[in-house]
Amino acid sequence: MRKMFLTLAGLALIASPAFAGKYNKVVSVGEKAPTFSGIPAIVGGQEASLSLSDIKEDVVVVVFLANHCPVVLACDDRIIDFANEYKGKNVKVVGLAVSSMKQDQLPGIKDHVAEKKIPYAYGYDESQAIGKAYGATNPPQFFVLDKDRTIRYMGAMDDSPNNESKVTKNYLRDAVNAVLKGEKPALEETRPVGCGVSYNR
Repeated sequence: MRKMFLTLAGLALIASPAFAGKYNKVVSVGEKAPTFSGIPAIVGGQEASLSLSDIKEDVVVVVFLANHCPVVLACDDRIIDFANEYKGKNVKVVGLAVSSMKQDQLPGIKDHVAEKKIPYAYGYDESQAIGKAYGATNPPQFFVLDKDRTIRYMGAMDDSPNNESKVTKNYLRDAVNAVLKGEKPALEETRPVGCGVSYNR
């Protein structure tokens, strides 16, 4: 396990670009997404290993989550609905957690997946390398990758993470629909709104 995390950290370091976005200080739209492999995950209720290279869909939505975060919990049903809506439409949703808090580790993820019937793969990176590589700071934080695994959108899901009834702009859905059409999203980056990530070092 230790060897796997060191390998992941090395990959993340190699993938880190020289530029950054308006809100993200590590990566920017138009750059190749940091890769990841061997992430312990819950897929369909079972433990599995998650790698970006294994995903065949043209569009990948990577979302950094944290089960302890009230903002994430407020978006929970929306993310589930989104994953179900785009299932079979050449879109793959991947959840990732990097927090060291108990409910964000793999056993807590497994319980959460079972309770909410989460349809997407949900992984946990104890090393936190992948969170650092993506510049994840405020779960729920989304990254839309095209078929070349280039970042096409990053930021919030919509304009009201805490209250679905007040949503007027669906940033994530608009970005995914554009990428599926081979188009550039009208809005490529928004400020992520959520709980802060505490990195160990």
